Amino acid sequence: MSETKEVGVIGLGKFGLALAKALTDLGHDVVGVDKDPENVRRAQDTLAQVYEADATDEKTLSQIGFQDLEKVIVSTGDSMEASILVVLNLQTIGVKNIWVKAFSQEHERVLYKLGVPFVVFPEAFVAFQLAHRLAVPGLHEYFGLGNDVATREIVVDDWTGKTLRELDLTNTYQVQVIAFRHSGESEFHFVPQAKRVLEQGDVLVLLGKTEDIIQVDKF
Repeated sequence: MSETKEVGVIGLGKFGLALAKALTDLGHDVVGVDKDPENVRRAQDTLAQVYEADATDEKTLSQIGFQDLEKVIVSTGDSMEASILVVLNLQTIGVKNIWVKAFSQEHERVLYKLGVPFVVFPEAFVAFQLAHRLAVPGLHEYFGLGNDVATREIVVDDWTGKTLRELDLTNTYQVQVIAFRHSGESEFHFVPQAKRVLEQGDVLVLLGKTEDIIQVDKF
């Protein structure tokens, strides 16, 4: 199990609240924000810290202390303008690890252009998985390497300017880099070359045993 983290969830609708509950069940401290009093009321049964506030107001986020949280998830419904404004506010107050729920491909592209490291498009992801499982029964079992095998996305920071050969992650952590994405891009590239120089904001996808993959803590 990974160590306890303080995570912010902005938008406590169906997706945001379900995610906040799951994170709480995993032992993380979750700070929830929503401007809808009904959503706030429902969340109070699960979350210790819930605020009825407008996250499009930069000052409000700062007063709540979002700049001190390790991760923030943005799930603000179907308003692209609100979602983008919240992201810009988070970036302004210094939040780096931002995850955003997208609701369209256009929204997804804009978020990547803004430098958001992790964009979640749940409807498209579920539809893709279901379509492939219907077309090719059993395809979801292709990853049958054991229950303790996982993938993990990380954003390059301290590793900037280094190559995968220099990092030697296979021998250091027993994990393998199977894909990468440049900062600002939405498409992944697979099987990166060992001599490739990493850039600030690159996203790497690691593959390995869960116990090994969570040990990678500085990147």
